[in-house]
Amino acid sequence: MGLISEVLLLPLAPVRGSAWAIKQVLQEAERIYYDPATVRAELSRLEEQLEAGEITEEEFDRLEDELLDRLETATRNSAGTGQQGTAQ
Repeated sequence: MGLISEVLLLPLAPVRGSAWAIKQVLQEAERIYYDPATVRAELSRLEEQLEAGEITEEEFDRLEDELLDRLETATRNSAGTGQQGTAQ
């Protein structure tokens, strides 16, 4: 039965391959988004923007909270999977 189902589903192979590729891209994007080193770099850039007067204190506080939430999520996820975060 396995061979027959594979033959019947063969026309769907490009769709399944595309879905797999999209899933891989999304996983990599999520890994980068929650990478502690990336979040710390964004926090640093945010502080530079505040010091340069490019953003207001309110904008800084709002964006900093978002970044700290991402960092907390990344830390929680890496602790749950047993992975170590990137140290700086």
